[in-house]
Amino acid sequence: MSDGYGFTHHSAAYDSTVGIQAETVHNSNVYFVHPDASPEEKYRVGVRLLENGIPSRAREMFTDAITHGYDNAEVRFHWVLAMLSARAYHDLDAEEVQRLHHASGLVRAYAAGEWKDALHLIFELLAMLSAADGGDTGRVLERLRDLPLHQSEAILRHLDLVLSGGLKDDLWAENRERAKADRFGNDRIRRIWAYFEPDPIGPRALPPRPSTADAAQAAFPIRAALFAVSSALLWILALVADPAEAVLELLVVLGASWTAARFGREWWYQEARPDAATEPPVSDPAIAGDGFTKRVRSSFDHYFAIRAPHGFTTHDWLAHTAHVRSSLATEIALLYRESRIAVDRVNWLIRHLAEDARDRHNSGTLFDHHPRDRTPATAKAVSVAALALLGLAALNMLGTAASGAGTSQTPLAVLAAIGVGWSGRAAATSWLEVRREERRLARETRNYENSMTERQIAYRKWKSLLDATRPTEPEMETWLTCDKVLFIDEALRHYQLTWRDLITHTILVTPARPYKRGRARGGPWRYSRHSFRLFLVTQDGVREISTEFDFTDGKRGNEQRSNYRFDSLSSVQVTEDIRTGYDLELVLTNGPARNIRVKDADAHQLAPDENAEEISEINLNAAGFVHTFRLLEGIAADGKGWIERNNPGKIPSFHAAD
Repeated sequence: MSDGYGFTHHSAAYDSTVGIQAETVHNSNVYFVHPDASPEEKYRVGVRLLENGIPSRAREMFTDAITHGYDNAEVRFHWVLAMLSARAYHDLDAEEVQRLHHASGLVRAYAAGEWKDALHLIFELLAMLSAADGGDTGRVLERLRDLPLHQSEAILRHLDLVLSGGLKDDLWAENRERAKADRFGNDRIRRIWAYFEPDPIGPRALPPRPSTADAAQAAFPIRAALFAVSSALLWILALVADPAEAVLELLVVLGASWTAARFGREWWYQEARPDAATEPPVSDPAIAGDGFTKRVRSSFDHYFAIRAPHGFTTHDWLAHTAHVRSSLATEIALLYRESRIAVDRVNWLIRHLAEDARDRHNSGTLFDHHPRDRTPATAKAVSVAALALLGLAALNMLGTAASGAGTSQTPLAVLAAIGVGWSGRAAATSWLEVRREERRLARETRNYENSMTERQIAYRKWKSLLDATRPTEPEMETWLTCDKVLFIDEALRHYQLTWRDLITHTILVTPARPYKRGRARGGPWRYSRHSFRLFLVTQDGVREISTEFDFTDGKRGNEQRSNYRFDSLSSVQVTEDIRTGYDLELVLTNGPARNIRVKDADAHQLAPDENAEEISEINLNAAGFVHTFRLLEGIAADGKGWIERNNPGKIPSFHAAD
């Protein structure tokens, strides 16, 4: 995935999820079946399951729908496809063959139409494949080509392991050309990255901190009342002593007080508030070493590095924004660490914040979170002068009061002056603190609302892009099928084989590390990198070809080929571990055992309503494991004798019921 659309983190225990760069389960209801769903609704879900490569569950849905009375040619058509999909005819047990035979007898009772014709043709194909003379393949092929495209393609795809010999040779060229045409269809290269992107978690921002001025607010009325009483007493004493002087002093005190408050208030607010460029980041020692926090910091480093503004090297930009990144990383870790989510789901927000930092740098506001003008020097000078004048006027008022009072009232004037000084300073401090907290709370509320608005816009933009770009399950399955068809075709050409030369074949699709993986809820894992392992079984032995596919661009590499006789495969074993996954071990008589990782552990990625055993079975079937294991196990057990029982010419006969 190109930068900006995916950043990977490697953090897992050895041999469990090492090499898994990202994984996500899409919250899709495409496979969801409501407990009260009608038979028809279950059938529709079954069709989606079959189209998306989950035939085992599709069989369950179709059988349930039929059991509850929803039975017609269309339903039976898909039921038969699900019975045969990803399976060879030899994989069917006696009961399943009997059920197919019974279903063939129901065809005549269905209403005439294209579904009845297609269903009848499937049973003719089964009968023809088991016939000694091969039947009239030309007539059947012509009828198959005359079917609507969606029906003929479905038959060819799901009966891939059933069709063989000359019939498949006749169909293969068309199948190959269709795969070439569809392989990169629907803009695969541009869109496929979005499938492996996790669903983003919603935006969050740090809310305003609660006010810390409760104590000051409670104390202010008392201090203000004490100041008023002390001031009134002092002025009354001065008024009694010298009315004219007292009035003049009162006017000076009031004017100086107003001037000091007018010019000194903003200065006091700014001195009490740390500058954003030097303010230490919010931090919680409990999360400093948290794994999630470390991954968040790593993600911030990545996105800041690839979004450096013009004129900055990556190193210089990271050094220049060290404080900003640290503060933002701590904020994101605090906001999301309790959600138990992967950092991949927050990367959209980290990317947005990196872009915002670059834009604010370009506009000159990177280190100015709260734009404001510094208090001019003249305002500071006026404020200091007003405070000095206020002090002198208060002292003069005390002198006036003391000069006109008797000896007994002088201590009262002094006490009143002391009360004025202490309570005035205390009341002013309380008032300023309350006002400062009100302003801070209003500012932080504004910032919170602005941040949430910006982040909500970024979230909706990213989610809309994902929703519009992310491939559907049928598209992912179609692309994978096309890759497999063309890989098989190349192998046949390399070995100069036709389908007439093959007894059978199987292909095992496993993850190739390192990879990303994603799936819809209830569906199989789909990988950004696959390992295809093809086994071609002929009369001479087994030819094995493996290669690694990059699913995002269709490129391949690391191809390996090997051949061995039937008696060279001595045993096949499967190892299952809930912590690591499924391993297939092939033991050859003339070489070391070969371990093939079929699938990695996925129990930790289950949705609450998912069953671990069911999801495991779905993934094994999607990988082609069941058929591959049965094939290799049979060869290991019986060697050459396996051919005698499984030769295409010895398929048990299938006769459609009259």
